[in-house]
Amino acid sequence: MSSKPMVAIVDDEADMRGSIAQWLNLSGFETVTFDSAEAALRDVRADFPGVVISDIRMPGIDGMAFLKRLQSVDPSLPVIMITGHGDVSLAVEAMRIGAYDFIEKPFDPERLADMTRRAATTRRLTLDNRRLRREMSDGTMLLRKLVGSSAVIERLRETILDVAQADGHVMITGETGTGKSLIAHALHACGPRKGKPYVYVNCAALNAEDMEKSLFGPIEEPERRPAVEASDGGTLALENIEALPLALQARLVTELRHGEGGDTETAPRNLHIISISSSISSGDTPPEGMSEGLFFRLSALHLSTPPLRDRGEDILLLFNRFCAQFAEDYGCEPPEVSAEDAARLIQAPWPGNIRQLMNVAERAVLHKRRGEEGLAPLLDDGEMRPSAPQIMVEKPLREHVEAFEKMLIDNALRRNRGAVSAVMEELALPRRTLNEKMAKYGLVRGEYL
Repeated sequence: MSSKPMVAIVDDEADMRGSIAQWLNLSGFETVTFDSAEAALRDVRADFPGVVISDIRMPGIDGMAFLKRLQSVDPSLPVIMITGHGDVSLAVEAMRIGAYDFIEKPFDPERLADMTRRAATTRRLTLDNRRLRREMSDGTMLLRKLVGSSAVIERLRETILDVAQADGHVMITGETGTGKSLIAHALHACGPRKGKPYVYVNCAALNAEDMEKSLFGPIEEPERRPAVEASDGGTLALENIEALPLALQARLVTELRHGEGGDTETAPRNLHIISISSSISSGDTPPEGMSEGLFFRLSALHLSTPPLRDRGEDILLLFNRFCAQFAEDYGCEPPEVSAEDAARLIQAPWPGNIRQLMNVAERAVLHKRRGEEGLAPLLDDGEMRPSAPQIMVEKPLREHVEAFEKMLIDNALRRNRGAVSAVMEELALPRRTLNEKMAKYGLVRGEYL
């Protein structure tokens, strides 16, 4: 699939269609042309990944009627209208209906390209936000974000599905940077409250007075509701729960007791709380400063996230993915990872976990862009050097070899967009051997297309 912005050009005049398409192609766009609105409507659907440019005056369905039809298909689709001399009033009406902009004939092609470029950026952001909203409400999509095939990550996915169905309060603990917030959202999206409100609050982000307002109200902005009220029937995720002041802990316990059938004059709330902490070591003992009443209510179900150093070959897979993403962002090739680099990545203790791995991947891409090779300088920190006995005991040679082999195949599949014949040629592997290794490492061709 092309990474160029897509533009649909709709005009009944062949010369005009051709000249606009030619100029936009030279300006870095991918174009598709239609000689009528009827033809365009068969192809331009909701989530069309680009911009529509349409003449206002066309036989059959004219530009104004076409714009209204597109608005009914996808109100956020940017439509640029081309108007003739004297059609300014129509153009103003088109803007009122929802057109992105208009340009009057005869026009400067560069001005049209600039206008289209801005519209394409707007469209990309709209689709990105739309996709993100879908993903954050889809438990399956969220679980796929937990990249990896190590035993610990497979167990984690299974645990998430089990705990989500229980619908009790959950406490998630683990080191900083292990994906606890993502897991909290996955628990909500995989459980019976999917589609209901998911409200996130960082208990360490505000002072006591502002935190009380954020959780319980009153809130001055009329469009906002306190988190406890807004999450009624859905899920309330509380990050850094141990930082919640004792007075607010007591108030939260009252809300929970109310929901459990305690005496009250008001209707009980249906609260489901997922608490998140990097400081709490287990679900058995409350940390200093946290009341037992709140702790044991919130830790009815406990889930612990594994540190990156325990995830073996997943480290290389994640590093690969991060490098590919940053290379695309910076417009350069991702760095080549040697066998020595791969071993160092697996052996490193990663005290900052996934966030630290992302930082190293970004720096590696920037080094590659400057022409520097090798990861040794990036992993030469004192805190990143494991002891030799640990390496020999915890990371046998076979694991290094298999992880490196999986990384090479993953890289080749990604570079060649899942084209198996190209991967066979690049790695000098017969088809049967490649298929066997892909099956062994859980690499699915469809994910690279």
